[in-house]
Amino acid sequence: MPLDFTEVQEKFSNGFRPWQRSFQFWARAVDIYTGYKVFQLRVNFEKDVEKAEAMWERQHEHAAEKVYSMCSDMGGFFLKIAQILGKPDLAPAAWVRRLVTLCDQAPATPSNMVQLVLENELGKSVDEMFERFDWDPIGSASIAQVHRARLKGDRNDIVVKVQHPGVQDLMMTDIRNLQAFALCIQKTDVKFDFFSVCKEMEKQIGYEFDFTREADAMDRIRAFLLSVNRKTPVKVPRVVRNVVTRRVLAMEYIDGIPILNLGDEITKRGINPDGKMAAAAKQNILKSLTLAYGQMILKSGFFHADPHPGNILICKGSEVALLDYGQVKDLPNTLRLGYANLVLAIADNDPTRASEGFRELGIDTLSMCSDEKTELFKLAQVMFDTKLPPGVKVLQPFSEDSSIKKVAVRSFPEELFSVLRTVQLLRGLSVGLGIDYSCAEQWRPIAEEALFLAGRLKVEDMRRRERNQRGFLRRIFWS
Repeated sequence: MPLDFTEVQEKFSNGFRPWQRSFQFWARAVDIYTGYKVFQLRVNFEKDVEKAEAMWERQHEHAAEKVYSMCSDMGGFFLKIAQILGKPDLAPAAWVRRLVTLCDQAPATPSNMVQLVLENELGKSVDEMFERFDWDPIGSASIAQVHRARLKGDRNDIVVKVQHPGVQDLMMTDIRNLQAFALCIQKTDVKFDFFSVCKEMEKQIGYEFDFTREADAMDRIRAFLLSVNRKTPVKVPRVVRNVVTRRVLAMEYIDGIPILNLGDEITKRGINPDGKMAAAAKQNILKSLTLAYGQMILKSGFFHADPHPGNILICKGSEVALLDYGQVKDLPNTLRLGYANLVLAIADNDPTRASEGFRELGIDTLSMCSDEKTELFKLAQVMFDTKLPPGVKVLQPFSEDSSIKKVAVRSFPEELFSVLRTVQLLRGLSVGLGIDYSCAEQWRPIAEEALFLAGRLKVEDMRRRERNQRGFLRRIFWS
């Protein structure tokens, strides 16, 4: 049989691509990291505070271009990294300005490839199944893209999510490179167990490639929120069960605007973006999200773990829709209740209880300062609350004054990463909306109820909880 050189060339190209991608990552990541380390040595000689700050700003702008270029060129998993880094409270302002534009801007898969995936997965032609299928995607993210469509014999539009072909292998390569880089960083600079965080990311993102699992998660969360509320705080799309496979997922179409476009929409409607009406709408949006997440994490333990702006739609009347259930987490009861205990410690401003909460959760720390309890409490606030500690405006883990420099996190339970990431994303949303609030304070009644039902709070504590909850419902939601 004659040798098919095209097939050989394609196999060689596919086999070589992960190595090429790894080289590309390491070359760029090391360049960005060493750039900051060399700059730190240089800026230490500048005694004028204002000049030093101006130097830092120029360095951040220079690095932001490199980070943007890496995430944009490599795509895939690095779009998720851009979502994490491009948060107003976490990254320097120059990074945020560049990276926020990368959300949900992955290259679209061509329509002929989309058709091939659909017909292979569903066993029918597109014309047989759909009355209409819009080939131009509504959006394209790192793992899949979504199309608006209508099934034969139906009156309502649906959204069809189609996985990008070949994306899984490349994303797993990216994650393993990041794990190796995390090990280097935690051994040489930031004393935090980033490797465990990356291992959990590997597990969670691995789940995202199975859309049948996502459909089950969507149904489970929707049923839970309906069961514990008279009116569910967020809308969860209904799954179209006869159009669900491992790589294709159909759900109801929800009309709304992305939360990132909220400011433009408010202005378009002639509403003062700095006025009371706009502020009330933003408060209602954040209140709905906070309540939904408090109930999911502390009551159920099973929660949507990816509340980045691209997954949040604002519907009529400031109603919130929560999309994309590829990343969900099912916390064991021990961690759910341990986190409830830590929430109460943060809400009550109790450093002693926070230290006990860290130990209960299995977070192993090593003090490198004289005032361990104060710094550990600051670290708890930074990691697990949306309100930053007093005096902290932007998280700077490389700063000598950072809590992570003063209290090393030697071991961090992988399963807690989803809680950590969720709180960090909620904080980013609150900063973006211009609202400073503590999710721990808002979750206090839910945490108390969870601990009471588990037999970890006494009757008198439960009565205090009920008084707090009545007061919580009467007072304005935001302090």
